[in-house]
Amino acid sequence: MHYDIKDIKLAKKGALRIEWARNNMPVLSLIAGRFKKEMPLKGKKVAACLHVTTETGVLMEVLKLGGAEIYLCASNPLSTQDDVAASLAKNLKISVFSIKGENTKTYYKHIESVLAAKPDITMDDGADLVSSIHQRPVSMHANIIGGTEETTTGVIRLKALAAQGKLRYPIIAVNDALTKHLFDNRYGTGQSTIDGIVRATNKLVAGSNFVVCGYGWCGKGVAMRANGLGAKVIVVEVDPLRGLEATMDGFRVMPIKEAAATGDIFVTVTGDINVIRGEHFAAMKDGAIVCNSGHFNVELEIEALERLTRKKKIIRDFTVEHILKNGRKIYLLGEGRLINLAAAEGHPAQVMDMSFANQALGAEYLAKSYKKIKKNVYKVPDEIDEKIADLKLKSMGIKIDVLTEEQKRYLSSWEIGT
Repeated sequence: MHYDIKDIKLAKKGALRIEWARNNMPVLSLIAGRFKKEMPLKGKKVAACLHVTTETGVLMEVLKLGGAEIYLCASNPLSTQDDVAASLAKNLKISVFSIKGENTKTYYKHIESVLAAKPDITMDDGADLVSSIHQRPVSMHANIIGGTEETTTGVIRLKALAAQGKLRYPIIAVNDALTKHLFDNRYGTGQSTIDGIVRATNKLVAGSNFVVCGYGWCGKGVAMRANGLGAKVIVVEVDPLRGLEATMDGFRVMPIKEAAATGDIFVTVTGDINVIRGEHFAAMKDGAIVCNSGHFNVELEIEALERLTRKKKIIRDFTVEHILKNGRKIYLLGEGRLINLAAAEGHPAQVMDMSFANQALGAEYLAKSYKKIKKNVYKVPDEIDEKIADLKLKSMGIKIDVLTEEQKRYLSSWEIGT
């Protein structure tokens, strides 16, 4: 076993924090019990490029119980929890390559470290791992049978790869599972993004003009939680249906050009590039707070902000004050990276329970069925999605109705009318 982490002495604290997460992830715990008995991943090497958090620690435990040999690196330079990395290395003997605050060179060196293990299955969050594989000769990773992808951003990248006919192995789009994006993206991103902003700034959200760029499931969650704290939410969209939906949900909708001069707090969650650009930074009011909760920091044109800046300083942890040439101040949070993981702890364990259940069962599905599926991007099988929802409800002590035989016949027939 090899590893590259900040400090192995942090392992005790990491173990306790992983235990706390495990206590709030009942679906994964049920899967762990079965994996320990059946070992569906026995003999398989798994290369995982994920946010190294407490919840990820629980997922790694489950995969190892299932027989997998694991190699883990970070999917974002600022998202690693160093005590978790230490615990996984010391207590689970997992090869971890992850340090919070690592530079870009180290980030990609760590990706190369997990790929050096010649994995059978990849587990990605943002598709940097798969992208790195596809920039190498085919012969270097001909043994890979399949992979999973956690995020909207990653699925977009991999579908583009598949559309060009260049995807080398099948991918299960975990993000597209209903038990993932309806809960993780909406409730997880909503709560953790607000958490990150408040930890970084300690600013009052109530009464602020809160601009959310993007009204997908992540944007809906952020807008919902900001509204719940008393903010006056403004939504920026390019999709007419989502713009209409945001309007019907009670939010003001306008182009970023207009919102730039109005907003107090800005959050991008689009998955696209340069959503907030130089002309928008130049139009912002004094004291505007800008952050990103999409996977990559490319949503903010940070180079343009730098060109507008006369002087800057770190005024709080994860908060950089930019004094512009026009005298106004703009506060950039978390270097423009995922604010919910840069300044906070990411999504709560209760929602990651379902997301990572999809990861574990997706890996099992690939191990059993990879010979039957083509090189494409697939949704999580419906039966897995429904099973996870059922297990989650049961863990919460919630019961639902069951269709009667008469109701089943009615839903499967066409003859019965009014």
